[in-house]
Amino acid sequence: MPPSRKPVSRPNRPAPHKIRIIGGRFKRTPIPVLDLAGLRPTPDRVRETLFNWLNHLWDSDFSQKAVLDPFAGSGALGFEAASRGVGQVTMIEHDRRAAAALHALQARLKADNVHIVTGDALAVVPRLAHATFDLVFLDPPFGQDWVNMALPIVKPVLAPNGLLYIEAEMALEAPDGTELLRQDKAGTVYFHLFKVQTA
Repeated sequence: MPPSRKPVSRPNRPAPHKIRIIGGRFKRTPIPVLDLAGLRPTPDRVRETLFNWLNHLWDSDFSQKAVLDPFAGSGALGFEAASRGVGQVTMIEHDRRAAAALHALQARLKADNVHIVTGDALAVVPRLAHATFDLVFLDPPFGQDWVNMALPIVKPVLAPNGLLYIEAEMALEAPDGTELLRQDKAGTVYFHLFKVQTA
């Protein structure tokens, strides 16, 4: 017997996709990527290149390092760092759904070296003034001038000789007080590693 009414058509939604941690003790762990505006996980190739740079600069010893990821998003960079054995990873994420996903993954991995803060990075980072970080990841959403807004708040929490990683839509000059160590491009993403200059 035919149905009494036509089935309701549903709009096609993109299926949630995942990326994977590419190295360390959590290698191959999938990271869910939520469908959120501005969310732009760092691609595998870029993370692989970045952590090759860090392995060289830190002699593959991450255990005493503290890392800040103020625009955590999917957590790709922060969890990659935690997987490689970074002593302390602090992630900040303003979107509550994204922050909940970060907490869920942290719990599943039992990643006790990861600390997650839900809030606006521009407000949270200044409250971390007592802390210093050996590396800050700066990969905010593109097209909103977040890098220029965030630089004044992240530079004070960088340790002497600390490293600053930035992803951007264009090649960047070294921010004041830093020197460019490495730079590369993948697709439309330019990524840079700067080092704090000592006085």
